[in-house]
Amino acid sequence: MKSKTIVLIHGNFINDLTWAEWKKHYEAKGYKVYTPANPGHEGVPSELRKKVHPDLVKSGFIDVVNNISSLIDTLPEKPLVIGHSMAGMVVLKLIELGKAAAGVSIDGAPPKNVFPPFQTLKTVLPAFGFFSSKEYFLGSREWFNYAFFNTTPQAERGKAFEKFAVPESYKVSRQLVLNSFSNIDFHKPHQPLLFIGGGKDHIFPAALTTTIANKYKDGDSKVDLKIYDEKSHFICGEPGWEKVADYALDWYEKL
Repeated sequence: MKSKTIVLIHGNFINDLTWAEWKKHYEAKGYKVYTPANPGHEGVPSELRKKVHPDLVKSGFIDVVNNISSLIDTLPEKPLVIGHSMAGMVVLKLIELGKAAAGVSIDGAPPKNVFPPFQTLKTVLPAFGFFSSKEYFLGSREWFNYAFFNTTPQAERGKAFEKFAVPESYKVSRQLVLNSFSNIDFHKPHQPLLFIGGGKDHIFPAALTTTIANKYKDGDSKVDLKIYDEKSHFICGEPGWEKVADYALDWYEKL
C-alpha cells in the first residue's frame, strides 16, 4: 500500500513557512504532511532577520539530512519526500540512504560530484562566506529579487522578502561542495525519483536539473524529469505553485 505520509523539506535562505500552502493543499487530499524547520531556522522570518537563531551557524548540510532522517525514523511508514533547492539534494541523499518511499527534487542543488555551471557559482558564491567577515549570510533584497523573485511581479517582491527571507549558515553550502557526504552514488538501485526544474531559475538552471537526473544509471530504478519553462527558483511560492504541487503528487500516485 502506498505511503500516505509526505515530508516537505525547505532549502537555504528561507524556512518551513514557505511550505504552509503546500501542507494545506496535500492535507486536503488526505495526506499526513510534515514541514520540519531545518536546524537554526525555527521561527518567524522577520524576527530571525533581527536576531539570528543561536543554532544557525553551527548547522551544516549533514545536520539537515540527519534532522530529517531522525524525523522519518519516528514515522510509521517511509514517506514521500519533497525538497526544494538545497533540500532537493537532501532528497537525493535520503533516497540513497533508503529512507523514503519516493523523492521529488525541485530546483535541486547538485551533489558534490556534479560540477555546477557558472550561473550557479555566480549567484550563490556569497552564501559560502569565503570573503565575508560575517558569521552567516543574509541576502539583500536585490539578491533575492535576482535569485528567487525574478518572475514575481515587481509589486510583490518586497512582500515576498518580508515574509520568507531568513539568514543562512555558511556551513550548509560549504559542506555541499567540500564534504564527501555530499556525493551521490548514481549507480546504486533506488526508489523512484522525480526532478522538477524551472526554465528561469537563476540559481540552479533547468540544464543543471536535467544533468543531475541523467546521471542516474540503474536501469531498474525510475527517474523522471519535468521542466517548467516560465518558472523561477521561487517555483514553490510564486503564482501557479498548485500546478507544480499537483504534478508531483500525481506522479507519485501513479507509481
